[in-house]
Amino acid sequence: MAQFTGRHALITGGGRGIGAAIASALRATGARVTIVGRTEEALRQTVAAGDADEFAVCDVTDGEAVARAFGEAAGRGGAIDLLVNNAGGAFSAPFQRTTTADVRAMLDLNLMSCVHTAHAVLPGMVDRRYGRIVNVASTAALKGYPYVSAYVAAKHAVLGLTRALALETARSGVTVNAVCPGFTDTDLVARSVDEIVAKTGRTAEAARAELTAGNPQGRLVNRTEVAAAVLFLCGPGAGAITGVALPVAGGEV
Repeated sequence: MAQFTGRHALITGGGRGIGAAIASALRATGARVTIVGRTEEALRQTVAAGDADEFAVCDVTDGEAVARAFGEAAGRGGAIDLLVNNAGGAFSAPFQRTTTADVRAMLDLNLMSCVHTAHAVLPGMVDRRYGRIVNVASTAALKGYPYVSAYVAAKHAVLGLTRALALETARSGVTVNAVCPGFTDTDLVARSVDEIVAKTGRTAEAARAELTAGNPQGRLVNRTEVAAAVLFLCGPGAGAITGVALPVAGGEV
Protein backbone atom coordinates (compact mmCIF):
# COMPACT_ATOMS: atom_id res chain seq x y z
CA MET A 1 0.00 0.00 0.00
CA ALA A 2 3.03 2.30 0.17
CA GLN A 3 4.50 1.57 -3.25
CA PHE A 4 4.72 5.31 -4.11
CA THR A 5 6.23 6.54 -0.86
CA GLY A 6 8.83 9.17 -1.64
CA ARG A 7 7.45 9.82 -5.13
CA HIS A 8 5.99 13.16 -6.20
CA ALA A 9 3.01 12.83 -8.52
CA LEU A 10 1.46 15.66 -10.51
CA ILE A 11 -1.98 15.29 -12.09
CA THR A 12 -3.41 17.83 -14.52
CA GLY A 13 -7.16 18.26 -14.48
CA GLY A 14 -6.94 16.93 -10.95
CA GLY A 15 -9.74 18.82 -9.29
CA ARG A 16 -12.65 16.59 -10.25
CA GLY A 17 -13.74 13.42 -12.00
CA ILE A 18 -11.08 11.01 -13.21
CA GLY A 19 -8.25 13.34 -12.17
CA ALA A 20 -9.44 13.55 -8.57
CA ALA A 21 -9.87 9.77 -8.45
CA ILE A 22 -6.29 9.30 -9.70
CA ALA A 23 -5.00 11.81 -7.15
CA SER A 24 -6.80 10.00 -4.33
CA ALA A 25 -5.48 6.59 -5.42
CA LEU A 26 -1.88 7.79 -5.68
CA ARG A 27 -1.98 9.59 -2.34
CA ALA A 28 -3.51 6.52 -0.67
CA THR A 29 -0.49 4.52 -1.81
CA GLY A 30 2.10 6.92 -0.46
CA ALA A 31 2.75 9.53 -3.14
CA ARG A 32 2.96 13.23 -2.51
CA VAL A 33 0.31 14.59 -4.88
CA THR A 34 0.07 17.96 -6.59
CA ILE A 35 -3.04 18.65 -8.66
CA VAL A 36 -3.24 21.25 -11.40
CA GLY A 37 -6.27 22.81 -13.03
CA ARG A 38 -8.05 26.02 -13.96
CA THR A 39 -10.80 26.02 -11.31
CA GLU A 40 -9.37 26.96 -7.93
CA GLU A 41 -12.44 26.03 -5.90
CA ALA A 42 -12.50 22.46 -7.24
CA LEU A 43 -8.78 22.09 -6.55
CA ARG A 44 -9.20 23.43 -3.01
CA GLN A 45 -12.03 21.01 -2.32
CA THR A 46 -9.98 18.04 -3.51
CA VAL A 47 -7.08 19.01 -1.25
CA ALA A 48 -9.46 19.64 1.66
CA ALA A 49 -10.96 16.18 1.17
CA GLY A 50 -7.50 14.66 1.66
CA ASP A 51 -7.15 13.46 -1.93
CA ALA A 52 -4.13 15.65 -2.73
CA ASP A 53 -1.41 17.48 -0.84
CA GLU A 54 -1.38 20.76 -2.75
CA PHE A 55 -2.63 22.43 -5.89
CA ALA A 56 -1.62 24.94 -8.53
CA VAL A 57 -3.98 26.96 -10.69
CA CYS A 58 -2.67 26.75 -14.23
CA ASP A 59 -3.93 26.80 -17.82
CA VAL A 60 -2.16 23.79 -19.31
CA THR A 61 -2.61 25.14 -22.84
CA ASP A 62 -0.08 27.88 -21.93
CA GLY A 63 3.45 26.49 -22.11
CA GLU A 64 5.01 29.30 -20.07
CA ALA A 65 2.39 28.93 -17.34
CA VAL A 66 3.02 25.18 -17.23
CA ALA A 67 6.79 25.61 -16.92
CA ARG A 68 6.30 28.12 -14.10
CA ALA A 69 3.71 26.06 -12.18
CA PHE A 70 5.65 22.81 -12.54
CA GLY A 71 8.86 24.46 -11.41
CA GLU A 72 7.14 25.85 -8.32
CA ALA A 73 5.54 22.47 -7.58
CA ALA A 74 8.93 20.74 -7.81
CA GLY A 75 10.40 23.38 -5.51
CA ARG A 76 7.77 22.67 -2.87
CA GLY A 77 7.31 18.91 -3.20
CA GLY A 78 10.48 17.65 -4.83
CA ALA A 79 11.19 16.53 -8.36
CA ILE A 80 8.16 15.25 -10.26
CA ASP A 81 8.44 11.48 -10.64
CA LEU A 82 4.95 10.67 -11.90
CA LEU A 83 3.04 12.81 -14.41
CA VAL A 84 -0.57 12.07 -15.27
CA ASN A 85 -1.95 14.20 -18.10
CA ASN A 86 -5.66 14.10 -17.40
CA ALA A 87 -6.68 17.61 -18.50
CA GLY A 88 -8.84 17.55 -21.59
CA GLY A 89 -12.25 18.19 -23.00
CA ALA A 90 -14.57 17.48 -25.90
CA PHE A 91 -16.41 19.62 -28.44
CA SER A 92 -19.42 18.27 -30.29
CA ALA A 93 -20.63 19.40 -33.71
CA PRO A 94 -20.99 17.94 -37.21
CA PHE A 95 -17.72 18.30 -39.12
CA GLN A 96 -19.21 20.81 -41.56
CA ARG A 97 -19.98 23.09 -38.61
CA THR A 98 -16.59 22.50 -36.96
CA THR A 99 -14.31 25.47 -37.61
CA THR A 100 -10.54 25.51 -37.79
CA ALA A 101 -10.62 27.44 -34.50
CA ASP A 102 -12.59 24.57 -32.93
CA VAL A 103 -9.95 22.08 -34.11
CA ARG A 104 -7.11 24.22 -32.80
CA ALA A 105 -8.84 24.56 -29.43
CA MET A 106 -9.18 20.77 -29.15
CA LEU A 107 -5.53 20.30 -30.11
CA ASP A 108 -4.42 22.91 -27.58
CA LEU A 109 -6.41 21.39 -24.73
CA ASN A 110 -5.89 17.70 -25.41
CA LEU A 111 -2.56 17.48 -27.24
CA MET A 112 -0.50 20.59 -26.59
CA SER A 113 -1.16 20.35 -22.86
CA CYS A 114 0.68 16.99 -22.95
CA VAL A 115 3.48 18.54 -25.00
CA HIS A 116 3.93 21.39 -22.51
CA THR A 117 3.93 19.13 -19.46
CA ALA A 118 6.31 16.62 -21.04
CA HIS A 119 8.72 19.44 -21.85
CA ALA A 120 8.54 20.47 -18.19
CA VAL A 121 9.27 17.06 -16.63
CA LEU A 122 11.18 14.91 -19.11
CA PRO A 123 14.65 16.49 -18.73
CA GLY A 124 14.65 15.82 -15.00
CA MET A 125 13.22 12.33 -15.36
CA VAL A 126 15.87 11.39 -17.92
CA ASP A 127 18.64 12.85 -15.75
CA ARG A 128 17.42 10.84 -12.74
CA ARG A 129 16.80 7.80 -14.95
CA TYR A 130 13.32 7.34 -13.55
CA GLY A 131 9.88 8.61 -14.46
CA ARG A 132 6.35 7.65 -15.38
CA ILE A 133 4.15 9.61 -17.76
CA VAL A 134 0.58 8.47 -18.26
CA ASN A 135 -1.64 10.30 -20.74
CA VAL A 136 -5.36 9.91 -20.16
CA ALA A 137 -6.52 9.61 -23.77
CA SER A 138 -9.86 8.01 -24.64
CA THR A 139 -11.34 5.28 -26.75
CA ALA A 140 -11.50 8.21 -29.19
CA ALA A 141 -7.73 7.69 -29.58
CA LEU A 142 -8.43 4.16 -30.86
CA LYS A 143 -11.57 4.53 -32.99
CA GLY A 144 -13.77 7.15 -34.60
CA TYR A 145 -16.94 8.70 -33.23
CA PRO A 146 -19.33 10.88 -35.23
CA TYR A 147 -19.85 14.56 -34.42
CA VAL A 148 -16.64 14.91 -32.39
CA SER A 149 -14.10 14.94 -35.22
CA ALA A 150 -11.85 17.57 -33.62
CA TYR A 151 -11.76 15.68 -30.33
CA VAL A 152 -11.08 12.35 -32.04
CA ALA A 153 -8.26 13.89 -34.08
CA ALA A 154 -6.71 15.40 -30.94
CA LYS A 155 -6.88 12.17 -28.96
CA HIS A 156 -5.37 10.19 -31.85
CA ALA A 157 -2.55 12.73 -31.77
CA VAL A 158 -2.08 12.17 -28.02
CA LEU A 159 -1.61 8.48 -28.67
CA GLY A 160 0.92 9.19 -31.44
CA LEU A 161 2.86 11.44 -29.07
CA THR A 162 2.75 8.74 -26.40
CA ARG A 163 4.21 6.11 -28.72
CA ALA A 164 6.93 8.42 -30.05
CA LEU A 165 8.06 9.56 -26.59
CA ALA A 166 8.04 5.95 -25.36
CA LEU A 167 10.57 5.02 -28.02
CA GLU A 168 12.73 8.09 -27.42
CA THR A 169 12.93 7.37 -23.69
CA ALA A 170 12.97 3.57 -23.79
CA ARG A 171 16.52 3.28 -22.40
CA SER A 172 16.26 6.13 -19.92
CA GLY A 173 14.24 4.55 -17.11
CA VAL A 174 11.19 6.57 -18.16
CA THR A 175 7.97 5.00 -19.42
CA VAL A 176 5.25 6.78 -21.38
CA ASN A 177 1.83 5.16 -21.70
CA ALA A 178 -1.81 6.01 -22.28
CA VAL A 179 -5.05 4.84 -20.73
CA CYS A 180 -8.10 5.02 -22.97
CA PRO A 181 -11.36 5.19 -21.02
CA GLY A 182 -14.71 4.72 -22.62
CA PHE A 183 -17.67 6.79 -21.48
CA THR A 184 -17.03 7.30 -17.78
CA ASP A 185 -19.31 8.45 -14.97
CA THR A 186 -18.02 12.04 -14.75
CA ASP A 187 -19.26 15.62 -15.05
CA LEU A 188 -18.17 15.58 -18.70
CA VAL A 189 -20.51 12.71 -19.51
CA ALA A 190 -23.26 14.34 -17.47
CA ARG A 191 -22.91 17.44 -19.66
CA SER A 192 -23.03 15.22 -22.76
CA VAL A 193 -26.30 13.75 -21.50
CA ASP A 194 -27.68 17.26 -20.97
CA GLU A 195 -26.65 18.25 -24.52
CA ILE A 196 -28.33 15.18 -26.03
CA VAL A 197 -31.51 15.94 -24.09
CA ALA A 198 -31.46 19.60 -25.18
CA LYS A 199 -30.77 18.85 -28.85
CA THR A 200 -33.03 15.80 -29.32
CA GLY A 201 -35.73 16.08 -26.69
CA ARG A 202 -34.99 12.57 -25.48
CA THR A 203 -35.05 11.72 -21.79
CA ALA A 204 -31.88 11.64 -19.72
CA GLU A 205 -32.29 7.86 -19.36
CA ALA A 206 -32.45 7.45 -23.14
CA ALA A 207 -29.41 9.69 -23.57
CA ARG A 208 -27.37 7.64 -21.08
CA ALA A 209 -28.49 4.45 -22.82
CA GLU A 210 -27.15 5.85 -26.09
CA LEU A 211 -23.76 6.54 -24.50
CA THR A 212 -23.50 3.09 -22.93
CA ALA A 213 -24.76 1.19 -25.99
CA GLY A 214 -21.22 0.76 -27.33
CA ASN A 215 -19.93 -0.75 -24.08
CA PRO A 216 -20.46 -4.54 -24.12
CA GLN A 217 -20.86 -4.40 -20.33
CA GLY A 218 -23.78 -2.03 -20.83
CA ARG A 219 -22.65 0.58 -18.31
CA LEU A 220 -20.55 3.66 -17.76
CA VAL A 221 -16.98 3.08 -16.63
CA ASN A 222 -16.30 4.02 -13.01
CA ARG A 223 -13.64 6.67 -12.53
CA THR A 224 -11.92 4.49 -9.91
CA GLU A 225 -11.41 1.82 -12.58
CA VAL A 226 -9.50 4.34 -14.67
CA ALA A 227 -7.48 5.34 -11.61
CA ALA A 228 -6.56 1.69 -11.01
CA ALA A 229 -5.18 1.40 -14.55
CA VAL A 230 -3.10 4.55 -14.06
CA LEU A 231 -1.79 3.21 -10.74
CA PHE A 232 -0.66 0.02 -12.45
CA LEU A 233 1.20 1.86 -15.22
CA CYS A 234 2.87 4.14 -12.65
CA GLY A 235 3.89 1.23 -10.45
CA PRO A 236 7.26 -0.46 -10.07
CA GLY A 237 5.99 -3.62 -11.75
CA ALA A 238 5.26 -1.81 -15.02
CA GLY A 239 8.84 -0.86 -15.82
CA ALA A 240 8.85 -2.97 -19.01
CA ILE A 241 5.57 -1.52 -20.25
CA THR A 242 5.90 1.58 -22.41
CA GLY A 243 4.14 2.94 -25.47
CA VAL A 244 0.90 1.08 -24.77
CA ALA A 245 -2.70 2.29 -25.04
CA LEU A 246 -4.66 0.50 -22.31
CA PRO A 247 -8.42 0.59 -22.92
CA VAL A 248 -10.69 0.84 -19.89
CA ALA A 249 -13.92 0.44 -21.76
CA GLY A 250 -15.71 -2.82 -20.97
CA GLY A 251 -14.55 -4.47 -24.19
CA GLU A 252 -15.59 -1.67 -26.57
CA VAL A 253 -12.19 -1.73 -28.30
